[in-house]
Amino acid sequence: MPLSFLSLLLMQAAAPQALPVPPIAAATTPAPPAVKWPARDAQFTIRDFRFRSGETLPELRINYTTLGQPHRNAKGEIDNAVMVLHGTGGTGRQFLSPQFADELYGPGQPLDITRYWIVLPDGIGHGKSSKPSDGLRMRFPHYDYDDMVEAQYRLLRDGLGIRRMRLVMGTSMGCMHSLVWGETHSDFVRALLPLACEPVEIAGLNRMWRQLAIDGITADPAWAGGAYRSQPVQGLRTAASLLFVAGAAPLYFQAQYPDRATAQAFARERVAASIAAIDANDLIYQIDASRIYAPWDRLEAITVPTTWINSADDFINPRNLDYPQRAVTRMKNARYRMIPESAETRGHGTHTAARFWKKDLVDLLRRTE
Repeated sequence: MPLSFLSLLLMQAAAPQALPVPPIAAATTPAPPAVKWPARDAQFTIRDFRFRSGETLPELRINYTTLGQPHRNAKGEIDNAVMVLHGTGGTGRQFLSPQFADELYGPGQPLDITRYWIVLPDGIGHGKSSKPSDGLRMRFPHYDYDDMVEAQYRLLRDGLGIRRMRLVMGTSMGCMHSLVWGETHSDFVRALLPLACEPVEIAGLNRMWRQLAIDGITADPAWAGGAYRSQPVQGLRTAASLLFVAGAAPLYFQAQYPDRATAQAFARERVAASIAAIDANDLIYQIDASRIYAPWDRLEAITVPTTWINSADDFINPRNLDYPQRAVTRMKNARYRMIPESAETRGHGTHTAARFWKKDLVDLLRRTE
């Protein structure tokens, strides 16, 4: 997801006044509303968390947002918990945006919050969870996707007392986390819905533009090895520009910005808004966390029922790559669909526009009831 760097910047062209959005989410996602859904924030602290790198933190803080209430079955076990995982640079609260929440959380909708307990965590290094900008800067442990999934698991099991999830779903980076979940905690999940990712090591062009974004920051003298007094703006401009292009939607942008002046103005505005919302060290860590992701060799371990969806206009996950189609043949109970490109789809950010795939979600919930 790859980056949701990636994951939620899909900003509506019609809303240029929208608040700054996270880096890679997708160049078209609106910022979440300040208030609408009855969301509650809380934090869970994991003591002496050990990272795959061997580094440790005495206290790892995981922030999360919830909607709805837990339901317990006859055995007293929570049986209605749904976790939604954000992309690179995003937060759990991005899933309160109208294009996602208004399609899913209301009465009679697929994730009706009178029926389901929705958990929206901030991944390590993101949002209000522990991250480099808290003070450690480049001395913060070098977390990876496995660390992020393990922290999510500890939150659900130890923090919230859940023994089995009704559904784990995620966008972009969260899509990749969903596949990691399937390989490492299959017995803990009843259904998976990965949105916008590939099942292989991030290499090729996907790795190239990510590395160039990091290099753009570290090459700025103002970065000062991560010890900057003010954000290295020129380096961030390079990174934010790459993220904007990676998350863009060609047909949609052509329709919305058909002349040079409006196209230039929108791109500059979005990059400026993104820069204002980014901490350079946090972004380096967020992008670099994908370095060990490589689920291809263990796909047979994903036995939980899965519906996997990509979109044809996704620059980050090109339609020409046939990895998902090949992957589902190695998974016990998996289906794959590609959303066709149109002037309505949002490139990589289609993952957060729930109207394009909510029927698939309904079908997945029905067949795993």
